[in-house]
Amino acid sequence: MRSVIDIKDLSTTELNELVAVAEDIIQNPDKYAHKCDRKKLATLFFEPSTRTRLSFEAAMYELGGHVLSMSDAGSSSAAKGESVADTAKTVSCYADIIAMRHPKEGAPLVAAMNASIPVINAGDGGHNHPTQTLADLLTIHREKARFDNLTIGLCGDLKFGRTVHSLISAMTRYSGIKFVLISPKELTVPSYVKKVIKEAGAECRETTDLLEAMPQLDILYMTRVQRERFFNEEDYLRLKDSYILTPEKLITAKKDLCIMHPLPRVNEISVKVDEDPRACYFKQVLNGKYMRMALILKLLEIK
Repeated sequence: MRSVIDIKDLSTTELNELVAVAEDIIQNPDKYAHKCDRKKLATLFFEPSTRTRLSFEAAMYELGGHVLSMSDAGSSSAAKGESVADTAKTVSCYADIIAMRHPKEGAPLVAAMNASIPVINAGDGGHNHPTQTLADLLTIHREKARFDNLTIGLCGDLKFGRTVHSLISAMTRYSGIKFVLISPKELTVPSYVKKVIKEAGAECRETTDLLEAMPQLDILYMTRVQRERFFNEEDYLRLKDSYILTPEKLITAKKDLCIMHPLPRVNEISVKVDEDPRACYFKQVLNGKYMRMALILKLLEIK
C-alpha cells in the first residue's frame, strides 16, 4: 500500500505512465467504467473546494466506485477535537482510499502514516497539491506533446501557491526547462523551491514584469493572490491586482502559447481571454478528472 502526498512520491516513469493511462481513459471510457466496482473513496475536505472535491468524486463514479464525502469540517468529529490520525484510522474502516484536503501543511502525511488504506493529498496549506500537478501535466502533454524544452512563466502568488511549488517539482525532472518567475517582490518563490530548481540544473530568472516576459513563454501559468494565505488584509488588498491578464497583454505572446490557471480565478484573467484558443484552464479542469482516475487505479493496484 502506498500514498501520494508530494508529487515527488511519483517517479518520472510513473508520471509518464499516469499520463498514458489518462489518455487511454479519454479514448476508451467504457473500458474503465467498472474498474472500481464495490470500491469506496472517502473525500475528507477540511478546507473549501469545488473543482478538486468534485473532480475526485466524478473520477470515482466514472470508474464504477462509490464516494463517502465529508466537505465540511464543522460537521465532522474534527469539530470536537478529533485528531487527523484518529480520523484516518476511523475512515480506513469504511473506505478503500482517501483524498484529503487540509489547511495545515503536513496533515495528509499524518493521515497517511496512520491510515491502513492509500491517502492522496488533495492540497495541504501552501505546501503541496500533487493531483493539480497531474492535471497540469496532462494539459501540457495534450497541448505541447512533450515535457522537455519548454519555457514556463509562473505568474502571481508564487510564495503561497502550492500548485506552483508542485508543478516546479515535477517539471524540473525534464530536460531543457526554463522557468520565468513573475511576481511582486513580496510574493516570490520560497528559497526551498528555488533550491529545487537550482539542484535540478534548470534555468530560472525572476522578474516583476509580465509584459517583458510574455514573448518568450511556451506556457503561462497564472495564479490568484490568495486572501486566505495572508496574515493581514492590508497586504492582500495592496497586492491582489498585481497581475491581470487581458487580451491586450497577449499581443506579443506566441501563437501556440498555453495559458493555464489552477482556478478558482478572481480577476487575474479577464473573462475576455476565455475566447482565446490559447486559454487552457477549463481543459485543465477536465484533465484533472482523468488523471485522478488514473491515480486511483494505480494506488488501488487495479489494472
